[in-house]
Amino acid sequence: MRWILYNFLFSIAYIALLPKFYLRMKKRGGYRAHFQERFGRYDAETARRLAEKPRVWVHAVSVGEANLAGQIIKELRRRNPAFSCILSTTSSTGHAVCEKIVGPDDVLVYLPVDFPRCVRRMLRTARISAMVLTETELWPNLIRMVRAKGIPLLLANGRVSDHSAPGYRRLRAFFGPVLSCFDTLLVQSGLDRDRLLAAGAPAEIIHLTGSVKFDIAPPPAEKVAHAIETLAIAGIQPGKHTILLGGSTWPGEETALAAAWKQVFEKHPETRLVLVPRHFERGRDVAAELREAGYPVLRSSQSATAPEPGTCGRQLPPILLVDTTGELFALYSQADIVFVGKSLPPNEGGQNMIEPASFGKAVLCGPHTENFKAVMETFRQAEGILEVDSPRALETAVRSLLDKPSDRVELGVRAGRTVSASRGALERTADAIEALLDKALRS
Repeated sequence: MRWILYNFLFSIAYIALLPKFYLRMKKRGGYRAHFQERFGRYDAETARRLAEKPRVWVHAVSVGEANLAGQIIKELRRRNPAFSCILSTTSSTGHAVCEKIVGPDDVLVYLPVDFPRCVRRMLRTARISAMVLTETELWPNLIRMVRAKGIPLLLANGRVSDHSAPGYRRLRAFFGPVLSCFDTLLVQSGLDRDRLLAAGAPAEIIHLTGSVKFDIAPPPAEKVAHAIETLAIAGIQPGKHTILLGGSTWPGEETALAAAWKQVFEKHPETRLVLVPRHFERGRDVAAELREAGYPVLRSSQSATAPEPGTCGRQLPPILLVDTTGELFALYSQADIVFVGKSLPPNEGGQNMIEPASFGKAVLCGPHTENFKAVMETFRQAEGILEVDSPRALETAVRSLLDKPSDRVELGVRAGRTVSASRGALERTADAIEALLDKALRS
């Protein structure tokens, strides 16, 4: 009865969200491509490849999870060069990242919508040796039907957010059977373990590994070289200029960073501002907002054009707005001070602060980092990150780090040490996946 009710309510919710999907297709462009895959339908070549041999199915929702999945896949392939996978994602931006992750023997698809018929089509088409879900992706029909086919199922880098935890606990009778379908639940922290237990997960399948995101590898040299070329669009030279970079910013954070930069620029004219919005398609809107506030702006997607003029302090050089994809991680390597977005009110959740910290950069973020609760606690204990609660506090922190370069360096050193000391989850996760595959082969 519970699953009939779920399918009924899910159908209503999905129909209600169809207008939003349509707007995304118009706004992001790439959302329309391969749309039929969301219903478990594939072109002849994709269907042939899905069926040709058993593969591990790895699912990553969007960009952050895609990068995480890429780490896991790379490690499994390092251990076994013959390893191949089906990599699925939900968003078009995640799909773009996954295109750079998959190898020639892998298959990239969109995750089928959690309707029984759509999931069944996928499972009938593909040969799957095991399934790995990342973070917390609990699609009941998918999980139950994978389990029913006897496919081993593992959750990697599991976490339960502050927002989700109460709902999981209240609906324990519903989520408990779903979580019991897993062979292994690998979680980031003791808090995540406790929350899954409260949601009805069996204690014996939960294992604490830490966050795989701490095991991030540096970007390849060509990516770093491209990042330096991107900075050169606005005449920014690492070493000569002090680079303040806003990474994965959300609405309101770009103007807050611009205002902070303007206030410190007179005393520190060598400082340059680089903004990388979380969603690249916001580039035009962000540029218009900054220009309306009087700032000169140069968009990386339009590097052949002149900077959009501003009136706010004519001596200000242009803000470099990076509205192209796949460049942020390498750009972090060239920054001096980094603000990590989706963390200043009214935004909530936070973005990945491990990436800039891995380069030993001075990292700032707002008070709302709920999606990285365990990670943030690790950084707080090591005093490896600086938290600010308002645009004014952001300005004060940036000013202080520019006035005292030694403090900036020391903050970065603590950040880098924190990342180095927290590594190891990737190896533990790969061990667990290999053990699951070995068990499946023996059974």
